[in-house]
Amino acid sequence: MTINAGVDLHKTQFTVFVKQSGNQFEQYSTEEDGYKKFLTRIQRWKKSGMTVRIGVESTGNTRYFKTRMEQAGAEVVVINTLKFKVVNESVKKTDRHDAATIAEFLEKDMLPESRLCSEESEQLRRLLKVRTTLVRTMVTVKNQIHALLTGLGMKDSRATLQSKRGRQKILDALRKADSELVVQPLFETIEQLEKSVKSIESELEKLTEGDRTVELLMTIPGCGKIGAWTIRAFTDDINRFASAKKYSAYAGLVPWVQNSNETVHHGKITKRGPEELRTALVQLVMGMRRCRSTVSWRLMERYTEMKRNKGSGKSIIATARKLSTIIWCMLSTGQEFDPSLMIDRQLIRKADSMRTTASQSA
Repeated sequence: MTINAGVDLHKTQFTVFVKQSGNQFEQYSTEEDGYKKFLTRIQRWKKSGMTVRIGVESTGNTRYFKTRMEQAGAEVVVINTLKFKVVNESVKKTDRHDAATIAEFLEKDMLPESRLCSEESEQLRRLLKVRTTLVRTMVTVKNQIHALLTGLGMKDSRATLQSKRGRQKILDALRKADSELVVQPLFETIEQLEKSVKSIESELEKLTEGDRTVELLMTIPGCGKIGAWTIRAFTDDINRFASAKKYSAYAGLVPWVQNSNETVHHGKITKRGPEELRTALVQLVMGMRRCRSTVSWRLMERYTEMKRNKGSGKSIIATARKLSTIIWCMLSTGQEFDPSLMIDRQLIRKADSMRTTASQSA
């Protein structure tokens, strides 16, 4: 016999509906005592020879919940909330009703599953998100300093605050005007933020040391460590994507389509996947543009042509989608980036033919 339990999980408590036990509702705390009580119940079911299946929506503490349940021998189905609108769009939105709905769909094997990434990727994501928060805070503080300096009538530029030497020059100038206390606390904040960012990057280096995916991504011209770490963290296992199109769709870089009867509509990109992965691919395009070696590549030539016709935004997104295809091929085959494949061989053959004809006529 199989026990199908629907769980409505929240930050402080979770509600359980067990359909096979006379439609019982139970509520537990997310503190250790609450988990122990529910795990004891699962172990009782297991000793009775029952198979325990639990359905739960994907939320912030789902990974911890899933780990605890699986340790007790239960099978956990994590629901893809984007494909399961029955709970979110219900007119009767209560914890009990949501848990009962999940249990009912679980019993019929109709729950769309969501795959959780590995613990290593999860740790990388956490560190990258903290780093992003620190960098954005640093930018906010620098913008405030720029505004203060402008108000004091001092000459200012973007590079002024990039180094300790530049910041010291500003302090020396402000000290003469008895205004150094205006920005000194902000300078100290910047230095502390820089130390924190460096420590996080050092930890990221340790976690990805010897990582083959990062090594392959770093062979792409214009791809730095932050971009490689981000793509690695939010891609996780490339083998779960059956094709390059599915990987591009996961990154949210494909256009949405509405195809019904004789009507076909194509819209903007879906933006359904991780924003961090999509941003990293866009930044990779920008980094590739700055490399001199990429000017003659088909990818960049098409980007330049598209930019003239459709503008910068659409051309960057289209190039990022093509890059996602290249990355999928690289990670799937384990091969490094090959610049020779980026050159149009037909143009090369045509140029060689023209040289040959010119030499013969001479």
